[in-house]
Amino acid sequence: MNIEKRVKELVEEKIADKPNLFLVDVKMHSNGKLIVLLDGDNGVGIDDCVQVSRHVGFHLEEENVIETAYNLEVSSPGIDYPLSSIRQYAKNVGRNLAIKMADGAKREGKLTAVTEDAIIIEEKIKEKGKKAETIESVIPIDKITETKVLISFK
Repeated sequence: MNIEKRVKELVEEKIADKPNLFLVDVKMHSNGKLIVLLDGDNGVGIDDCVQVSRHVGFHLEEENVIETAYNLEVSSPGIDYPLSSIRQYAKNVGRNLAIKMADGAKREGKLTAVTEDAIIIEEKIKEKGKKAETIESVIPIDKITETKVLISFK
């Protein structure tokens, strides 16, 4: 059985009664580290991570899914982790984003809205010799390769 697939099933089973939580990613690394990333519409708490960790760990041991030693980590994705779902985008409306496009272009702007298949950002366009202009851009999700939240210390 695929370890990552089984872990996803176990996490979804555990958070089924918590509609504000969602699974972001599961990765099994060759060094034995199994990472589960959870997020929530209002963030994810340590108690949620602990409950998921116990549930997943218990079932993996019970079913003997992983035959070698492993280290299970359940946490929220850090601020530097790329956004990967519509729910993560929706949670970050109002924040500035750095976006890498499929065509290699890079864009930055303030996320103002999210639809099922696109995001809307306000970006500043500066033409030589002219004042910077703020425009609203609709970017289809399928044209984005990576999006990260820009951290501001102002």
